[in-house]
Amino acid sequence: MKFRYGVLLFLAVLSRPCLAQDLPDPSGPPDPSSPPPVINETSFPDRPVSWFKLVPNLAHDQKDIWTFPISVAKGHHLKPTLIVSAITVAAVAGVDEPSGRYFQGSRSYSRFNRVFSADRTSRAMIVAPSVFYAISLIRKDSYGQNSFLLAGEAVLDSEIVTSVMKDIDRRLKPIEVPPGGDFSQTWFKSATGKSAFGGIGSFPSGHTIAAFSVAAVFADRYPRPRWFPKLAYGLAGVVGFSRISLQSHHPSDVFAGAALGYSIAHYAVLHARD
Repeated sequence: MKFRYGVLLFLAVLSRPCLAQDLPDPSGPPDPSSPPPVINETSFPDRPVSWFKLVPNLAHDQKDIWTFPISVAKGHHLKPTLIVSAITVAAVAGVDEPSGRYFQGSRSYSRFNRVFSADRTSRAMIVAPSVFYAISLIRKDSYGQNSFLLAGEAVLDSEIVTSVMKDIDRRLKPIEVPPGGDFSQTWFKSATGKSAFGGIGSFPSGHTIAAFSVAAVFADRYPRPRWFPKLAYGLAGVVGFSRISLQSHHPSDVFAGAALGYSIAHYAVLHARD
């Protein structure tokens, strides 16, 4: 029981990234005689996006993503990178094995796993944004349409990163570890024959990185009402937890997916470009 609440707490922590929003600076000093500007708190600074710009935007994003280690080596973003890396390593060392053994022998989440199965969560992450896009088209809401396109861009960026990382680490999923097996010996063990495009290994979680990519885009662009970002990240957290309870991923896979999904969406996709 204590371990169950520990895992829930772990997922709760990863599902509450920083929700602070960056507001654009004014182009010049304010005129004292003019009334203060009214800032629309329900919008995030937009950037050029369309179906035709999707491929060039993806190429730009991927360049930023894969050159990120160079930026870190120069001292940029060093602290958050070290924190996320340390938490991931700690999860691998101290959480993955007890989690794997617990869920191997637990039947407490059978109903939860049926509701939040891999197929159902995948469909939900496609259907919900698509319905939002259709409504935005009907209402001729360009901001909403752009939000959908940005979310799609973030998911594509994240899945490219996930596929590459999985093909490199080839980590066994918890369900692939035999009862009584060694959960510390999961790296570079996954069998070939799976889809290389979708990623062979377990690290990071593809479902989680996609869920947090979508959540980050909509939470950043729709910070009002206040409960909406919490709902978006909460649902993404539920998706992440389902990957653990289904024994499809280790907690470290889920945490890394959440951190990467949020970071790619928030900084690579939504960050204003020069």
